[in-house]
Amino acid sequence: MKHRTPRPARRHRTRRSRTPAVLAGAGAALLALTAPALPQAGAAVPRPAPAVITPAAAGELSARLTTRLGKEAAGAYYEAGSGRLVVNVLTDGAADTVRAAGAEARTVRHSLAELDAVRAALREEATMPGTAWSADPRLNKVVVTADRTVTGARLDRLEGVVGRFGAMAVLERTDSEFTPFLVGGDPVWTERERCSLGFNVTVDGRPHFLTAGHCGGEGAHWSASRGGPRIGVVAQARFPGEDYALVRLTSSSVTSPSLVGLSRGRTQRITRAADPVVGQRARRGGSTSGLRSGTVTGLDATVNYQEGTVHGLIEADMCAEPGDSGGPLFAGTAALGLVSGGIGDCSGGGTTFYQPVTGALRATGAAIG
Repeated sequence: MKHRTPRPARRHRTRRSRTPAVLAGAGAALLALTAPALPQAGAAVPRPAPAVITPAAAGELSARLTTRLGKEAAGAYYEAGSGRLVVNVLTDGAADTVRAAGAEARTVRHSLAELDAVRAALREEATMPGTAWSADPRLNKVVVTADRTVTGARLDRLEGVVGRFGAMAVLERTDSEFTPFLVGGDPVWTERERCSLGFNVTVDGRPHFLTAGHCGGEGAHWSASRGGPRIGVVAQARFPGEDYALVRLTSSSVTSPSLVGLSRGRTQRITRAADPVVGQRARRGGSTSGLRSGTVTGLDATVNYQEGTVHGLIEADMCAEPGDSGGPLFAGTAALGLVSGGIGDCSGGGTTFYQPVTGALRATGAAIG
């Protein structure tokens, strides 16, 4: 009788947030009339309570602590409900540093180097259309997702690679399919596609805008309506690998304020670009599905579309649909990302991936505003 080696367990796409408990201490202050009271023998020294901070401040603090802790850091995420930054660490010394900086320390098992090694192995051995992966700091493991097109020998190979890493990785399945959202803020058109304008930017003081790179390569012309007069031409584009395009406005009749559209004709001014933090609340716009709100769930994600692989993406639990490509991901006045693609739709829900705006600005030499 032939025995088949069991496959590693699969998880459904739905994730459970694992939020660590926050320790809170309460003590009564005593006014000493003669001499200060001495702590009882063996009494624990109270730990400083984590500071309540904004998502923008959490992103900056996370970056500083990651640099300071080096190999002792293991990722971070923001708790929107409590307003606290949680930083994963490997040692007690690193935990003390995190608490002193005003964040909550959480001791975990796997280092960033170990999780990065998992992702590197996946890139070498399991890059195939219909898959995506990112390190989830709340789970302290790499989450690999396979869409409905991954079957048979390809699924067996993926399961084998993921299974080698034990508790450091988990495989999830989805009934949807990873696709770049083609067909996208305000709509903009090439001769073939409709996408969405992301953010208005400038290059050497001249007006441009950012959108998705898969919407059109260098030299492609853009219009504000299907078959309408040309308003711009793609100056730089990158896809796959990354997913952004810089469009130079060529029409003097088009204004380019540093705004994104909200509902009912309202707008949000954009003044800067920022890198998000996992757990941060954000909004995204698109010409198909409009304005949506959600939470950043992953950073530095890899997605293997049928059209090619894109690295370094932001992952969020907001839906998007064809035509939303290139649309803005933002939080308050900060530009975060450009819609690249994803799975699902706005009827049943989905996950969307975004090109970070900070990377696109560095690559193109553009500036917000």
